[in-house]
Amino acid sequence: MRAEIIAVGTELLLGQIANTNGQYLSQKLAEVGIDVYYHTCVGDNFDRIIEILDIAYNRSDLIILTGGLGPTDDDITKDAVATYLNLSLLLDEVSALQIKQFFLERQIPMPERNLNQAMLPEGSIALENCNGTAPGVFLAHNEKYMLLLPGPPRELQPMFSKVAIPKLLQFIQKDSIIHSLTLRFFGVGESRLVDIIDDILISQTNPTIAPLCSDQEVTLRITAKAGNVKEAQELIEPVRDLVINRLHDYYYGTDEQSLLSLVHARLLQQGYTISVAESCTGGLLSNMLSTLADSSRYFMQGFVCYSNAAKISFGVPEQLIEEAGAVSAEVSTYLAKLARGKHDTNIGIGITGYAGPTSDFGRNVGEVFIAIDADDYQKIHKFQFNGNRDSIRMKTVKTVLFLLLKHMESKGE
Repeated sequence: MRAEIIAVGTELLLGQIANTNGQYLSQKLAEVGIDVYYHTCVGDNFDRIIEILDIAYNRSDLIILTGGLGPTDDDITKDAVATYLNLSLLLDEVSALQIKQFFLERQIPMPERNLNQAMLPEGSIALENCNGTAPGVFLAHNEKYMLLLPGPPRELQPMFSKVAIPKLLQFIQKDSIIHSLTLRFFGVGESRLVDIIDDILISQTNPTIAPLCSDQEVTLRITAKAGNVKEAQELIEPVRDLVINRLHDYYYGTDEQSLLSLVHARLLQQGYTISVAESCTGGLLSNMLSTLADSSRYFMQGFVCYSNAAKISFGVPEQLIEEAGAVSAEVSTYLAKLARGKHDTNIGIGITGYAGPTSDFGRNVGEVFIAIDADDYQKIHKFQFNGNRDSIRMKTVKTVLFLLLKHMESKGE
């Protein structure tokens, strides 16, 4: 199936907002085995929307339009689609009631023009909007499928994942279904990962394996086509096990799991507590560790020891800084021990590094030392990260999370 995404909105063409919807939709469609062939952006102009629709209709099987479903005069997506397909716009009574209820619950008067949002192309199916007033639209027409989705991501994303995709799959998966599993890897580049499993990638037809690279992470999407989900899972499982076995040192999770969520779950499950002392990350790790609910059960305290004076005040010997350097394995190790000792936690983390744009004594920007001090485990890691200041700081924090996860996995096995 060839899919095409059309983003409607003059504000997108002017660069006033970024088209994050396109990225989200492409990722979600890929997860169910639907390939996006084209991305198009068009302003709030009736004739140009018609022109783009004609191009899309003649080259794609699934056309998704985002934006232009609001109540104002420049929200013309439904009108353009109805005109192009020679369909009337009819009032959807259920959508009209939902719009009225939306305003009633908030105790604010409803502008009459909002009922225009309940006018849908004849023969279409309304997609409920739980976070706004604009219903989405699903339309099957001459063996083509159209989805009309609201522009705001907080409305589009839950509508697409919870309502639109299930509805679409009902129509296109009559004799077979497509099921995917995403594997997540950290600390390995895409080229290196592909080299390790190249023979597996080449040999796969069903399921297929598709790599996707992002900053420090690579995901592998394994997609199978079968008569039902159970059969698809049975096709995926041996390939999954083979891939994870090859890439065990870099593997950390599946699907929507993140490093932070897995570290959070492990700390709670294993009853560990943690304290950190940060230099170059300036509190970023502490902020990350305190993000999720119940983090107070394991995160005791974060210390930002940015300057040499702060390190000395924290307890690092001045002589050690002079001899080893403020950015060093020795100072990071000392910070980890001090952080742990302040609250007698199970784990202490110490970080020093050069986030840039400059460094001292001819050292490399991006040179980072991460120390872990635990009950029966002491380890110092040296890394050389590239990128700008913000990128180096974020890479450092994500690397700490990965190292923590691997340490706790080894203790929990």
